[in-house]
Amino acid sequence: MGLTKALFCIAAILSPLAAIMAFLITYGEYAHHYPDKRKVLKTALEAGIFTLVFFLALGVLLAIILPVCF
Repeated sequence: MGLTKALFCIAAILSPLAAIMAFLITYGEYAHHYPDKRKVLKTALEAGIFTLVFFLALGVLLAIILPVCF
């Protein structure tokens, strides 16, 4: 149970950090290429949300699978 909780806690802490970084990087890059800031903000927000969901799901999956293997 300790490994499961640790993996989930790590995913819960690092996933929002990854999402923020994905948002900032996407916004910074797209702001140079598109004049419409609303489209840039929407695209960057989508990238951030996708990153958050992906890494949270990966963390939960690892928290379920790894304790069974070890």
